[in-house]
Amino acid sequence: MVSGKGTSDSRPVSARHVQLGEFLRAQRARLQPADVGLVPYGDPARRRTPGLRREEVAELSGVGVTWYTWLEQGREVAASRQVIDALARTLRLDPDQHRHLRFLAGLAEPEDPDIDTDRARLQRLVDAVMPSPASIYDACFDYLVWNRAYVLVRDDPLDLPPERRNLIWMMFTENENRRRMTHWARAARAVVSQLRDALGRRPDDARLAALVAGLTVASPEFRRWWSEYPVRRFRPATIVVNHPGVGSIELEVFQLRPAEDPNLLMVIQAPATPVAAERIAAVLAAGQPARKVTNQ
Repeated sequence: MVSGKGTSDSRPVSARHVQLGEFLRAQRARLQPADVGLVPYGDPARRRTPGLRREEVAELSGVGVTWYTWLEQGREVAASRQVIDALARTLRLDPDQHRHLRFLAGLAEPEDPDIDTDRARLQRLVDAVMPSPASIYDACFDYLVWNRAYVLVRDDPLDLPPERRNLIWMMFTENENRRRMTHWARAARAVVSQLRDALGRRPDDARLAALVAGLTVASPEFRRWWSEYPVRRFRPATIVVNHPGVGSIELEVFQLRPAEDPNLLMVIQAPATPVAAERIAAVLAAGQPARKVTNQ
């Protein structure tokens, strides 16, 4: 579960381990025995240790006192996820503090709890980047919000069946989108890689698993590329959309994640050239969507 190294006082320690020790000491000092269900021994006013004792934290977390002492001293000791999470529970850490503890211990961040999405706030965000097409997706690439430029230049997500109102479903099953995208295969393979990366981060996510299963049946290209196990995070890219009203529009793609909820993904497709900007302006002035589909 745990291992110790660097137990000699002469061995240099990393700044991260030092910060880990400082963080644990600060969190231990803010708690009293009653806060964690312990009956104080003797007169609380005469306790020499502010807050909990190291022995108390170690016992409640199920770890050795010596090992925990080394951790607080900033020594280079390794800890498993289970031990670090036990310390987080003992010290009554909130989600932000728990995430920080995991980071200082060199572990992956814990899963964020579901956050209530304020769609009106997100809508104001995508509207603010007009005239660039913009959209925001959740952790499973379902559309949350999009702006008018996205509807007129790319697609209207409301024209998609509700159960397939999803970026990857759109990429692989909407034939009109495929026809209008120059280098569709390159863009589609890129989103497969991003889906692989997302599933690696959330391997137990039932919605992601269902998305993969459905696309594997629905799209031969998805099935083939998924089996190749591509993993690549987003790279700067320029796509070309052949709009039926104005012709080719070059769009530079940006992906951003709001700090308030990193599970969300914002995609902005900015005009890559002055000509592209002029053509987007013409599309917005005409007010006609790139296509109109009747839901079945």
